[in-house]
Amino acid sequence: MTIEQLPPAAILMQMLFGYAVSRSIGVAAELHIADLVKDNPKTADELAAQTGSHPHSLYRLLRACASVGVFAEDADHRFGLTPLADCLRSDNPESLRAFAEMLTNDTQFQMWADLSYSVKTGERAFDKVFGMPVFDYYSSHEKAGRLFNEAMTSLSLGASMAVLAGYDFSGINKLVDVGGGQGFLLASILKKYPHMRGMLFDPGAIVAEASDLLEAQGVTDRCEMIEGDFFQAVPEGGDAYLMKHIIHDWNDEQCLTILRNCRRSIVENGKLLVVEMVIPDGNEPSMSKLLDLQMLAILPGKERTANEYRALFQQSGFKLTQIVPTMSPYSIIEGVAV
Repeated sequence: MTIEQLPPAAILMQMLFGYAVSRSIGVAAELHIADLVKDNPKTADELAAQTGSHPHSLYRLLRACASVGVFAEDADHRFGLTPLADCLRSDNPESLRAFAEMLTNDTQFQMWADLSYSVKTGERAFDKVFGMPVFDYYSSHEKAGRLFNEAMTSLSLGASMAVLAGYDFSGINKLVDVGGGQGFLLASILKKYPHMRGMLFDPGAIVAEASDLLEAQGVTDRCEMIEGDFFQAVPEGGDAYLMKHIIHDWNDEQCLTILRNCRRSIVENGKLLVVEMVIPDGNEPSMSKLLDLQMLAILPGKERTANEYRALFQQSGFKLTQIVPTMSPYSIIEGVAV
């Protein structure tokens, strides 16, 4: 029987057990199961010996994961990779292993348990639960911070590859990556487009980490690294300004400050490129609508619709010209200075 054939109460019950699915995948990620079976399937007993787990309990966990397509159990009760489980391999260029562990650990679950606080007050549940903003928490908790950074890096790599494949940067001569972190996306773009020059702009401690990556990509001579705060100003003279996973962190007024700083610095008719999820209209299912609740509970920002991006662009001196989908949940929202 397919899920469409089930009565409404049974469908809703499956939805209510969604946390069990995500946490089961998170535990499998924490135990590095995908790494252990990448060459050949193994039984739960074999995997328990390698992970220090209780054999039958681990079997029950992997059976549950396999029921949703993450790993597959064969006739000999060995578990092997599936396309979904392959995304949990640490050596997969688009690995979600660290993200799965981070998103389903105790820190996140405590925050989600207090989602009603955010819904009722409009304030951040994370701050209430942990007594401090999210970035302060991860800065002061070394283990959690290390996992968070690993998770964000893996997400950034996947999104960067999708953006590189999905957008034509050939008409851009000088690209400024605002809040570009360690510079993976900018370095990849510069490597693909040898005529282009770039500027990587972020706080000093982050920019300092980018040198090795830029050198490894062979683009150091075409990329300038600049320290600064995008709420104060951004480097001048770019004919395109790129922001990936920046705008959704902030409320509308903060976004307008960043965008207006870009408008003041951009050349005439320059392009603005914002990489974010875009919330579809109506009742269409979308990961963006779930991520928006994460933002509600954790940061001042939010995910936005196309019309909300259009309004932000208009108020900051840009005209939204197109939204380019990619082979990922993210789109490139393109604007031109007016």
